[in-house]
Amino acid sequence: MAEPIYNEDSIKSLDWQEHIRRRPGMYIGKLGDGSAQDDGIYVLLKEIMDNSIDEFMMGAGKTIDITLSDQKVNIRDYGRGIPLGKVIDCVSKMNTGGKYDSNAFQKSVGMNGVGTKAVNALSTSFVVQSYRDGKTKKVEFSKGLITLEHPEIETTQRNGTAITFYPDETIFRNYHYIPDFVESMIWNYVFLNTGLTINFNNQKYFSERGLYDLLSKQNKPEEIRYPIIHLKGHDIELAMTHGQQYGEDYHSFVNGQYTTQGGTHQAAFREAVVKTIREFYKKEFDANDVRASIIAAVAIRVQEPVFESQTKTKLGSEKIAPEGQSVRGFVNDFVKKELDDYLHKHADVADALLKRIIQSERERKDIAGIKKLANDRAKKASLHNKKLRDCKVHFNSNHEKRYDTTLFITEGDSASGSITKSRDVDCQAVFSLKGKPLNCYELTKKVVYENEEFNLLQHALNIEDGLEGLHYNNIVIATDADVDGMHIRLLMMTFFLQFFPDLVKAGHVYILQTPLFRVRNKKETIYCYSEEERRDAIEKLGGKPEITRFKGLGEISPDEFGLFIGKDIRLDPVILKEQTIKKLLEYYMGKNTPERQQHIIKNLRIEKDEIREGDEERNAANTNLVEVA
Repeated sequence: MAEPIYNEDSIKSLDWQEHIRRRPGMYIGKLGDGSAQDDGIYVLLKEIMDNSIDEFMMGAGKTIDITLSDQKVNIRDYGRGIPLGKVIDCVSKMNTGGKYDSNAFQKSVGMNGVGTKAVNALSTSFVVQSYRDGKTKKVEFSKGLITLEHPEIETTQRNGTAITFYPDETIFRNYHYIPDFVESMIWNYVFLNTGLTINFNNQKYFSERGLYDLLSKQNKPEEIRYPIIHLKGHDIELAMTHGQQYGEDYHSFVNGQYTTQGGTHQAAFREAVVKTIREFYKKEFDANDVRASIIAAVAIRVQEPVFESQTKTKLGSEKIAPEGQSVRGFVNDFVKKELDDYLHKHADVADALLKRIIQSERERKDIAGIKKLANDRAKKASLHNKKLRDCKVHFNSNHEKRYDTTLFITEGDSASGSITKSRDVDCQAVFSLKGKPLNCYELTKKVVYENEEFNLLQHALNIEDGLEGLHYNNIVIATDADVDGMHIRLLMMTFFLQFFPDLVKAGHVYILQTPLFRVRNKKETIYCYSEEERRDAIEKLGGKPEITRFKGLGEISPDEFGLFIGKDIRLDPVILKEQTIKKLLEYYMGKNTPERQQHIIKNLRIEKDEIREGDEERNAANTNLVEVA
């Protein structure tokens, strides 16, 4: 076989927009369809928003309007507006922007001028219009290329910038915006920028107390052990308390960017809290006891932050500024002084905090024996864990496929067999349940170690000591769409919400959608996920197509299953809304209350399926009872 020719003709130079379109992951992380809060379509929205936030930070414009409908995004700020002569360059010329001048944008999120260009290149339609000092300039693009440049004209509109874009469906396949994810992003913006008003689809978002509001909004008074500690300094703000939940719950930010994977600032905060509390109480508490059940938010502003990727989800900076103090030293000094002062001034809070630490210490020692035995057992099982069919890449690696890492939790061997044979062995793993898992509502974490299945799952996920080592970005509950399957879903969601709520809050848990019907004739096969899709498929194919109703995942052949867990996978995110986990679990998984009985009666649904096999037609009635948490 002849060697491939390598000469001058082998060296290619791509235009900027072509490079972004060919390698979008380099600029916006994973693509996705919008079912995950870190999918690319939200990164596009955030990149435009960050520019508007930077204007607010410079004291220009206190309001931002966002309109989201179907696949169209419109963002209008009231800042200074892009200089009219540079409108085209700022959205279509790489390494061009106003943020290279540190005097203009001291502590901006974006420094490399790539974000807006990526949005432009990855949109079928991108329209930018700048309003500045009574004049306006509008330019239209498609996939990064100019389609229409409007002449500069006079205007009575307020200064600012308006951008409208439609993400490219050929890149973001079957995408849709989930309003809950957009709303969460907007709340973070207003929490971090007191005095800023964001109007999202005519709903007003505003915060007066910053990170204090963040924690109080997400945690009801009955869920926390003492009033929220709120501390603010120059370029740093933090809020913290302790709750009733297991694990640690952090929200960390750099220059307004939500660093979902933490980084040096979050690590510094975790260390500083332990050190300060030890010194305050003059006791060498175990670090895990101090941080157990902590709920905290920390935000810092630094010059020229260094992130580990263009999506800016993890801070890599070690220093506040090129010649400045280290991030660790800056955070540690602030926490040491301010938290210590606060505890001295608020004896009631200091007493409640001490009680929480002692309780955590008692709980840790209570399960120490069973935990050691369970971990030893899990380590032996991991050498030949029949429940887990692992993948090659893990989320806590630096591999380019890390965002695609997925663990399917299946019921029984038949379903897991189909997924195992059709999965991507690089980034898709399978964990097989042996039946209905234990209802762990109101049980202590001791059960995670006593129950072999839960313990093996905990080790497979690698979340015993927090999310830092999480093996899979997506944890997908894959069960049949029948009564038993729905029950298993609820039991698994109860497990995660009871013991690892931060896994759900961070947007890692999903429900797998699989087709209910296969409608086909000799020329075409259509898979349908609902009655409506089935009717549309019958109408499209005409005649008397063959209709198959899938009763369980095990009935779907491995070849077919590959179609449903590949690039067209459909996932429903498990989204935790504003309600206490305790009340949520009590309602659905506690004793059979009259309220739940009424809910069941009101939501009882009878489905009638029309199934054709060959030329024969028959009807089958199927009653499904579904409780959705």
